[in-house]
Amino acid sequence: MIQLDINELAARYETPDFIKDDPIQFPHRFTDKRDIEIAGFIASLLAYGSRKAFITKLKQLFAIAQNEPHNFICNFEPGCLKGFNYRFSKEDDFVQIFSIMKGLYNGSSLEELFKHGHSRHCEEDFSPTRQSMGIFKTVVDYFYSRVQGQAGHGFYHMIPNPDNGGAMKRMCMYLRWMVRKGPVDLGIWDFMPASELLIPLDVHVARISREMGLLKRNSNDFKAVLELTENLRKLDPNDPVKYDFAMFGYGVNKGV
Repeated sequence: MIQLDINELAARYETPDFIKDDPIQFPHRFTDKRDIEIAGFIASLLAYGSRKAFITKLKQLFAIAQNEPHNFICNFEPGCLKGFNYRFSKEDDFVQIFSIMKGLYNGSSLEELFKHGHSRHCEEDFSPTRQSMGIFKTVVDYFYSRVQGQAGHGFYHMIPNPDNGGAMKRMCMYLRWMVRKGPVDLGIWDFMPASELLIPLDVHVARISREMGLLKRNSNDFKAVLELTENLRKLDPNDPVKYDFAMFGYGVNKGV
């Protein structure tokens, strides 16, 4: 087990300099709330695989959107994505998601959708896990119920089903961006506190958290997310996911 000052690491890596190499750079381009939340959601969809590769693809996608995410979604036409793909996610997968988002923004928003998922469980036995699962299920049900025809594997990879037990890393990350305030996170949603957020678990965070004795589970699944988040809440019950910066930064930079 390595001995590190995790609070010092969190403070070291949670700085504006973090933004330029992270997918959070895309919602940071904008000031309008609708642009920010749409840009963040789109950026989170592609945030898997090689960081260099998905950031290059996101730059291409935002160029297609003419750096106007809200306008792009509200006036989305499938033809503009001809030939666009990224790994598992093909053109038709993006068309499905953006078409569904177009319908959502005909009177509502991503914030309202996520907020509805949070409020569904407010009157039941409260726990941060229940709240997060309520959000995940609401968002996934919304998208799955509006698929036109047959959705491809890439669609379900970008919008994963929490019932499958996966870490839901990209949705946890997106919620962190939208809810948590700080020099990196945007904090534009206020329907839930940062204390309810779950750690976005990737291979770097998982490896470092095990080395630090914060995670014992071997699989990088949702149970590991819950175990790690609960241990991080012992360090800071009001803001457990701030340690995402410490573990991710340390893992990527190999402790440098």
